[in-house]
Parts: sequence; C-alpha cells; structure tokens
Amino acid sequence: MKILRTILATSLLVSAGTAMADSSVIDDGYIFDQNKLIPTGVRAEVGTTGYGGALLWTANPYVGLALGYNGGDISWSDDLSVDGVKYDMDMDNTLGYLNAEIRPWGASANRWAQGVYVAAGVGYVDTEYGLKSTAKSGEIEIGGKKTSFESLNGKVSYDNDIAPYLGFGFAPKLNKNWGVFGEVGAYYTGNPTARLTAVGGTTADRELLEDHQRSIEQDDKYQWMPVGKVGVSYHW
Repeated sequence: MKILRTILATSLLVSAGTAMADSSVIDDGYIFDQNKLIPTGVRAEVGTTGYGGALLWTANPYVGLALGYNGGDISWSDDLSVDGVKYDMDMDNTLGYLNAEIRPWGASANRWAQGVYVAAGVGYVDTEYGLKSTAKSGEIEIGGKKTSFESLNGKVSYDNDIAPYLGFGFAPKLNKNWGVFGEVGAYYTGNPTARLTAVGGTTADRELLEDHQRSIEQDDKYQWMPVGKVGVSYHW
C-alpha cells in the first residue's frame, strides 16, 4: 500500500505541475511543453520480482524513463539452500521503481542497436521470502552438523524504503507501436531481516540455529537482489 500511495502522490504532483505549466515561461523565453509529461508508452512485464507493468516516457532517442510496479506471490525457484539447509521457498513481492534508460545507439538506423539500453534508478523494495524445511527421512544438518530438528520455518524480508538499481536491457520495436524487452540487473538492498523458528531440537541445536540466522542476516551475498524480467511494450 505504501508504494501505491507513493505513485498516487507522484501522479497528483505531475497533474498539478501540468496545470501550472500551461502559462509558465522561464526567464530565457522557453515555454514549457506539458505534453512531455504524458507517457509515450506502456509495458507489461513478469520476472523474478513478480508481475506488473510500467509507464514509459521518451525524452529523446537516447534517454527514456520508466515508472513501474511489480508484485505478487511468485516463485521462480522452489528451493533455497543456506548453510546446507534446503528450504522450500515462497516469495511475496512489492516493488515500485523509477529508472532512467540510457540508449547509447538510440539514433542508429539499426532498430536492434536502438534497443540496447542501460537502466539506472531507484526502487522501493518490500519483499519477503517464506522458508520451510522438514527432516523428512533423515536429519536436518546446519553447516554440516546434524541436529534433531523436525522442521525449520522462517521469513527473510527486505524492507528498505529505497534501494539503488543498475541493469542492462534490450527493448527492440517490432513495428511502429509494439515492442518486446528483456532486462537483467540488481538492487542493492543491504542485508535482510531473518526470523527462523524450529520444531524439536536440543539447546545446542538452538544455539546453532541462532548462528544460522545471523549468517543469513550478515552474509554479503544477500545484500543484492537480482532482477530478471521480460515483457511486451506498446508505444503511441
């Protein structure tokens, strides 16, 4: 809901700015063109951060903007391994973003070269992973050490308000209006918050579980949230 409120507030500010810009003239005599505030396209997308879409603006052949939202309960991998513990994983994503898309060959006569871009921006990240591991036949091992836990459950969440983003994409137009795109990148989120609980286990096992939880919260490899997505776009 926070990101929806943010997007709504941004829309209201843009609308207010549009109304005021009708008669705005800056000192050098340039008249503001309110049409530049109108999106030039939209896209639908799905990927590791969920499904959603974006509004697109084209400032010139080299620079564009994308304001989008991804969300939903989606999992592209059914498991996650941490310290040798294999978890069944469910994802719940909430991600809003604003990216500048730089096209080095935007004015090229080759439409495939025009589609190459670098994306840089920020995102509002509120993503949670639900984790579950059961002993099944055998024992749960943490870091190679056997325990008597019957099951482990937990949540790993990224709740940074703002996270910087860098990505690379390819978005060629198929014709005047329709196009496709693919993008890979990563958000720098900082370490997540982990909350793990267990059924069974000894006192020594639970001390081992605390170390296991700390390793999730402090390991550098969890400071980055990878992004991979594909979709279709429509330009008018």
